[in-house]
Amino acid sequence: MLGVVPDIDPEFFSLVVIPIFIFLARICDVTIGTMRIIFVSRGMKMVAPILGFFEVFIWIVAVGQIVQNLTNPLNYFAYAAGFATGNYVGMLVEERLAMGLALIRIITQRDATNLIDYLRAAGYGVTVLDAHGKQGPGKVIFSVVKRKNIRDVENAIHEFNPKAFYSIEDVRRAAEGTFPAPVPGPTPFSFGRVIRRGK
Repeated sequence: MLGVVPDIDPEFFSLVVIPIFIFLARICDVTIGTMRIIFVSRGMKMVAPILGFFEVFIWIVAVGQIVQNLTNPLNYFAYAAGFATGNYVGMLVEERLAMGLALIRIITQRDATNLIDYLRAAGYGVTVLDAHGKQGPGKVIFSVVKRKNIRDVENAIHEFNPKAFYSIEDVRRAAEGTFPAPVPGPTPFSFGRVIRRGK
């Protein structure tokens, strides 16, 4: 009969629906919390407070359901599992977004001409210093790149100087700079990744 809402078994609601709701709510609030921390580290003062509002609001709702159902141990398990899963999902989202800049420092043990030429041809800003290490002369290469281009630079390092030491650090702010032109490809949330290689 239309207009009649079927009754939900209270036991089913308490043992199944509530734990699932808590689990999903925790995934949401922890994922948002992870993004909020990233935005704070990037100095994005307008976005971080908005995310913080939704993070705390969802958390309060989830905790409220636990308080109302203290006798169900599944709720505690769902809360903890949601927290763990939310951390993982948050890192995946952050990786897909790949916002901000990164400083890549490369220390080579031999001639790095091919690597330097590739990076410059690809549009990256490159600063090169002469260096002398334990195994003799080498080069120290600095480049500030967009985080979404880190994989491309890493691939170039492995191809042209596989034994080079390199480190990657987040850059909060940078003025000016040279960066490759945007390349059409999948969105940040797509599963594919475009790697542009030089010829």
